[in-house]
Amino acid sequence: MTTPEQAPGRAPVPKEGTGTAPDAGLERWRLVLGSAAERHTGPLGPGNAGRDAALDWLYGRDPDLARRGVRRSGTTSREGGDGPSAVTAIDWLDDIHRLFPKETIERLERDAVEKYGIQEIVTDPAVLERVEPSQTLLRAVLRTKHLMNPQVLRLARRIVESVVKQLLARLRPEVRQAFHGTRSRRPSRVPLARDFDFRQTVKASLAHYQPAERRLLIERAHFHSRTRRHVTQWQLILLVDQSGSMAGSVIHSAVTAACLWGLPGLKTHLVAFDTQVVDLTADVSDPVELLMRVQLGGGTDIARAVEYGAGLVENPRRTIVALITDFYEGGDPYRLVRAVRGLVEQGSTVLGLAPLDEDAEPDYDRLTAGQLASAGAHIGAMTPGRLAEFVAERLGR
Repeated sequence: MTTPEQAPGRAPVPKEGTGTAPDAGLERWRLVLGSAAERHTGPLGPGNAGRDAALDWLYGRDPDLARRGVRRSGTTSREGGDGPSAVTAIDWLDDIHRLFPKETIERLERDAVEKYGIQEIVTDPAVLERVEPSQTLLRAVLRTKHLMNPQVLRLARRIVESVVKQLLARLRPEVRQAFHGTRSRRPSRVPLARDFDFRQTVKASLAHYQPAERRLLIERAHFHSRTRRHVTQWQLILLVDQSGSMAGSVIHSAVTAACLWGLPGLKTHLVAFDTQVVDLTADVSDPVELLMRVQLGGGTDIARAVEYGAGLVENPRRTIVALITDFYEGGDPYRLVRAVRGLVEQGSTVLGLAPLDEDAEPDYDRLTAGQLASAGAHIGAMTPGRLAEFVAERLGR
């Protein structure tokens, strides 16, 4: 009689007391390299056999790895027949949540969705009810929501709401703190620790230095003052590329715009684009609804988006245009350079960001980015918090 633990393809339940424990280091290499390495590392113990089955269910389908013999091509046949049912995505999710730590689970789910296109994870209602919300799954929802029926879409919205809530909780304090006021060169009588002027305090206290004790006596601490920045209205125009590779930046742009929305002295716009331009400013206060409106994929016409953004400018010298894209222009690159140069020449600050997310690891077309830099744009990568600091510094001038 076959028990659930013996069902082909399911990750076995680790058992205790089955003999000499295998070498942990060799087992780790065996898990990494697959069955092809077993003649060198020895077989896996029961504790890791389940992990190997779960890894093989996912990575065993990689044709390149199978060709190279790094991993076998799957522990269970995916062909029809009258044998036991094949492992489903929901079985696999149950297994990895039982067998792996949280960081590994997130990586496995990301590879399942983004590398191998196992879309059941975000389109099967039974899976969506169990899955743990994460940014990986949110990106997958944004890519596939146009395929979802109303029932699945309602469940997917739970993922959007949960991840947005987490991001807002993490980013809102960071963004808001940037707008508490910038330090100025003027002294302040208000003794706040965050405004402590270390250099001036030490300079003013040098007369009280005691060489024998190597101690500096501070007679009076000095502090910076902070400028007020709610006098003149500024504009921040976020132009966000919604092509498939920019999913992370779309998410963080929506959340950043929500954090900045309603701050005194700042008028925030959010515009998404591919070959068309969609102004999402009306939904900025509700980032969940905004993201449910975004449609990832399609071509890219950056020039059209920049021209649209230029039409929103009210006071050029009080405007920051943040172009968030990988700079792979599907339209006319010369038209794009002209549009950016026009914004710069009229006095607007143009940022070209690739990307805007918490990692700020750029992957972009360096030729186009270089042309925009020559036209006067500031090119780089920023986290949402750093963008908020940049805007706050401009508003404080």
